[in-house]
Amino acid sequence: MESSEHQRLIEKLKRIETLFADRAATPGEKAAAGEAGERIRQRLAEFARSDPPVEYSFALRNPWSHRLFVALLRRYNIRPYRYARQRHTTVMARVPARFVRETLWPEFLELDRTLQSYLTEETNRVISESINKDTSDVEVRSGQALPGGPATEAPVASSDYP
Repeated sequence: MESSEHQRLIEKLKRIETLFADRAATPGEKAAAGEAGERIRQRLAEFARSDPPVEYSFALRNPWSHRLFVALLRRYNIRPYRYARQRHTTVMARVPARFVRETLWPEFLELDRTLQSYLTEETNRVISESINKDTSDVEVRSGQALPGGPATEAPVASSDYP
């Protein structure tokens, strides 16, 4: 990854956090990205006084979204956990419902969309440059599979998902 692309991604993620920190902030406050996290933590404390935390179960289906969400919780001093025998894709947290609705989940979705887009572009670029220039999806064929029963199942690719 080129340093300038990496820096642009980091700046974009910081701008997203700033936007969610205080929607009524002045343009000068929005420019102060370093204060964004603190404003969100203050909002969380205000919500906790009027809206007691409830236990949420979040199911995050890919490792990048999972890591992003856990990092976002920790940024706001929310301790993520899971119970024994829960899937590794499950993240539990005790959070005020209003904070989840108004701040945490919308911010996560925007950050996740940005990160997924970047990862998709970067993956396509690496594959195109190193394996094959055609990174399009497979063709869709009409009709039936070959006679003689279903196609032989290929092994399932495992991931390094914790």
